[in-house]
Amino acid sequence: MRVLTVNETNLVSGAGDDCPSGGNSYGGISDAQSVGDDIIEIYEGLVAATSHIIERVANAL
Repeated sequence: MRVLTVNETNLVSGAGDDCPSGGNSYGGISDAQSVGDDIIEIYEGLVAATSHIIERVANAL
């Protein structure tokens, strides 16, 4: 591990004004909260669909 320069120390400590304003990006995704919400919605949709299918099969028997 190397020692940080003064400029690098300023950036990671929040003292520098050179930080990008775009925020974090995870694999091209800059709004992780909305992606998490979308995944939850997909999961809940799958649960509802599975429940519907099980109910239809149970009623058919």
